[in-house]
Amino acid sequence: MSIPFELPADDRDISPRTGYTRAHWEAVADGLLTAAWRWSTPGGALLHLPGRPSRSGVRSDGLEGYARTFLAAAFRVAGAGGDDPHHLLERYADGLAAGTRTPGRDDTESWPVILDFDVQGQPMVESASVALGLRLTRPWLWDKLDPGVRDRTEEWLRGALRHTPAPNNWYLFPYTVAGFLESVGRGDAETAAARQRALELLEGWYRGDGWYADGDGRAFDHYNGWALHLYPVLDAHLSGDGEALAHHGGRLRAHLDGFSLMFGADGAPLHYGRSLTYRFAASAAVSLGAVTGHTPLTPGASRRIASGSLRHFLDRGALTADGLLSLGWYGPHEASLQEYSGPASPYWASKAFVALLAPAGHALWTDTEEPAPVEEADRVLSLPGPGLLLQATRADGIVRLHNHGSDHVRPHEGESAAGDDPHYGRQAYSTRTGPTARGNVADNHLSVEVGGRRSVRRRVHPLGAGHGDGWGWAASWHRPVFAEGPPMVPGLRVESVVVAHGPLELRVHRVVGAPPGSRVALTGWATGPEEPSPSALHGLYGWDAPAPELLPAPQGTARTPWARVPRLTGGCEGTSVHVGLAALTAAGRDAPRLSRVVTDVLVDDGTVEVVWARDASRTRVSLEPLEVRHTRP
Repeated sequence: MSIPFELPADDRDISPRTGYTRAHWEAVADGLLTAAWRWSTPGGALLHLPGRPSRSGVRSDGLEGYARTFLAAAFRVAGAGGDDPHHLLERYADGLAAGTRTPGRDDTESWPVILDFDVQGQPMVESASVALGLRLTRPWLWDKLDPGVRDRTEEWLRGALRHTPAPNNWYLFPYTVAGFLESVGRGDAETAAARQRALELLEGWYRGDGWYADGDGRAFDHYNGWALHLYPVLDAHLSGDGEALAHHGGRLRAHLDGFSLMFGADGAPLHYGRSLTYRFAASAAVSLGAVTGHTPLTPGASRRIASGSLRHFLDRGALTADGLLSLGWYGPHEASLQEYSGPASPYWASKAFVALLAPAGHALWTDTEEPAPVEEADRVLSLPGPGLLLQATRADGIVRLHNHGSDHVRPHEGESAAGDDPHYGRQAYSTRTGPTARGNVADNHLSVEVGGRRSVRRRVHPLGAGHGDGWGWAASWHRPVFAEGPPMVPGLRVESVVVAHGPLELRVHRVVGAPPGSRVALTGWATGPEEPSPSALHGLYGWDAPAPELLPAPQGTARTPWARVPRLTGGCEGTSVHVGLAALTAAGRDAPRLSRVVTDVLVDDGTVEVVWARDASRTRVSLEPLEVRHTRP
């Protein structure tokens, strides 16, 4: 699709895979900012982009427009050593002065005050972007402000230090505000306390493998890269704190070892977790690693991932005809959104422009692009910390994530089917599919049907994960919960194990405590009608028939306006075992004939063993105690 502003010609010599160079990144930043500023108030304090308002209200949304675009402008100008050909910082300086003059007043320019997250909290989120933008551009903006404006700005920002954040990554917003204030000589006990509290929580949320939980529960998603790593690593980098950078940067390096595999060959990040309308912000951690030197990737591979992600969305309609980022994935897509999303929310994508902090002579821009990890070889990687399993296949460039550890249910919350979230509750996600919308048949889901009511999966209890050469596994259990009638059945639970072997997925489920007459259903990948054979599902044991039925998902996914989902069904009563095979391939490639990929299946007393036709290897899954082995002849 056409991009509504001019970009340089592709450079296939230095960037043979994406064609994008640093000049493209600058042009995209300029184009996005020019388009957004057409919607500013006269004083420049608020950018009221068109679209449905968020739950926080129009004024907060206007501040969001200012703050999030300011972050892109700050990366753009700071990375150019202060060169500001479009006079962006003058606009943001004027807006800062106007917005902080009378905070909280109901007029054209005034910013909302910062209160607790459950009262009027969204401005706290935006305060971090304002503070980071000021820190990045200090010599050219902050240092030139009238002293009165500086004082007013500090007073507004301190609202973030004096109020309660949401119990998750929000604690990094006052942390970032405090870091800026300290960097300009305005630190005190209040700023020190905000920073110490955030760092203490961050340590408690670390789960290993470079992954943080987003709060005290088990939410693992893109917030790891664009928040939980970005703020502390960038803070340490800007302050020159070598000890802090070694600590946080080391964790970023570990994170990127797995996260860099979460981008498909077409540039798409995994469609998984909340706030997906931030789109190419998913590449922020990759570029930050290159900027700070804390990455396992070469500069050429880092740029290939970041530029591939940027181009992926620009080429697929993420921009409106006015040059604005729409609320959605490619174009507008309501099912990808949360109620806190407003017209300017997509501009957290500005975080991707952290890449511009690497100057023009940096290897991130001068080295020739190299393949992304998915383009190098087939790979199966387990991440025991978050309970995830990654499965990447070079031939079709698809990455699949098998979720056996992330649920976005907070520790104090009960399990309710009303809170079912397609972006966490499914057992698998990919770079080529999006989950079906709530109300449609759920893809990649194991449900138990009791009395005609189907269950959903809420809290996930990880049981382990591991991998070997070309294969890997992950396992979890969950308590089925129901939207109608009793919310749960006493003693009912589902244990699930997935084994990835090349492009194939062996899915093993044991249902325990099912009442008489219960049924079980397993679904596969949701794909569109233009993809006649990329999604396959086949029953090996415990189903009414080995061949699935195809069910429609009329609301489609973020990738297709209409989808269909394969489903297996069978009876279950007491304790029963159900085994299936699934596969997802790219459009235009034949799906594996799953009826032929396994030559033998043995199910006995909680143990499942299959023999693979391709290499006569054996996979053995023992459910009690849990043990997964894969052996070759």
